Amino acid sequence: MIKHSDIEPKALHALIRKSQVKFGGNARLKIYGYLHCASGKRMKRSNRVFFTSEQEARELGYRPCGHCMRVAYKKWKDGLI
Repeated sequence: MIKHSDIEPKALHALIRKSQVKFGGNARLKIYGYLHCASGKRMKRSNRVFFTSEQEARELGYRPCGHCMRVAYKKWKDGLI
């Protein structure tokens, strides 16, 4: 997990271009989703974190976003994940 406040913009963009960062999340709400999610783009920088995989986010206790990851969110909500 990478905190947005701990990384420089150029370094973050390089990680995204190399596909080393694929998901973003909200540290306060423990939610993760795709980088293009409108909900994720509105959150405060101090709350934003980045993950290399869904598995990493789940292992850290984050749940899928209900907006951009509807199928995964439904599985999580139904207790299948």
